[in-house]
Amino acid sequence: MYGDVKRILVTGGAGFLGSHLCERLLALGHEVLCVDNYFTGTRRNVAHLLSEPRFELLRHDVTFPLFVECDQIYNLACPASPIHYQHDPVQTTKTSVHGAINMLGLAKRVKARIFQASTSEVYGDPTVHPQPEDYWGNVNPIGFRSCYDEGKRCAETLFFDYHRQHRLEIKVVRIFNTYGPRMHPNDGRVVSNFIVQALKGEDITLYGDGSQTRSFCYVDDLIDGFIRMMESPAELTGPINLGNPGEFTIRELANLVIELTGSKSQIVFRPLPQDDPKQRRPDITRARTHLGWEPKIPLRLGLEATIAYFDNYLSANRVEAIAAPPRLLPEIAGAEKEIAARKAAS
Repeated sequence: MYGDVKRILVTGGAGFLGSHLCERLLALGHEVLCVDNYFTGTRRNVAHLLSEPRFELLRHDVTFPLFVECDQIYNLACPASPIHYQHDPVQTTKTSVHGAINMLGLAKRVKARIFQASTSEVYGDPTVHPQPEDYWGNVNPIGFRSCYDEGKRCAETLFFDYHRQHRLEIKVVRIFNTYGPRMHPNDGRVVSNFIVQALKGEDITLYGDGSQTRSFCYVDDLIDGFIRMMESPAELTGPINLGNPGEFTIRELANLVIELTGSKSQIVFRPLPQDDPKQRRPDITRARTHLGWEPKIPLRLGLEATIAYFDNYLSANRVEAIAAPPRLLPEIAGAEKEIAARKAAS
């Protein structure tokens, strides 16, 4: 276990990343207060935790103050996919900015250490590759994505001002593309899009020519980075990049998903959305040096576990899904066990 038992608040705790974080914190013996307004999160993601006496679930919107007692705060609340954060862009900005102010105010009142889940989107469409933490970014402040990009940039500003002005203990990480079980099936992100389309036998949609690159980090690796950062010495404030430095083109990802699902889906091309980054890969030198952290789960193995999750999800929700070919079933069925074994050995 990392340190003593603590009461830990996780905002956005019923979301994709938040539910995995709650699960890991409980496994470490902590008490967890999970807060979510269910805009993109869902009770289903944490249903298996509800019988745990050290777990509490509260429906709350972080744009309003929260009056609770806690030792640590993980601030993850904010829609993170373009479809969701562009649905109500004003509310997205408010969630990042007002949410940060409210959680920082709570941390100041109860003297809690507070963690901010920032994003690689603060780098915009980068002109430096890979992206180190001291790169200031190339962001369009009035574009369709700016509600998310600029909201997160402002949240970082608030965190560091509270640190300087009020001596608050802060931890800021910048998350690069993350995937895994419990991703929202309709969030428009590339991994979930491709897997769902492949399992349903639909055309796989690529925007642009598919040559743009991304780096994909499996969720278990990312959560390990979160906890290492939160438990690091107080003087390590960040920001620190957390992501997988392995770089793949979007077309390579599509081909791998087709291979692993055994799908007969065809790849079709659509125009590239405005301000979509052409390259995205983290420089994780700081994470390696200060946290002893780097991803351990390779893309193929992580995709196998994610495909298995979505296949079960589509079947349970009576959505037509294809069965993986017999030669692939043992690989996919064993993916979660192999990931668990790697985690236990690390």
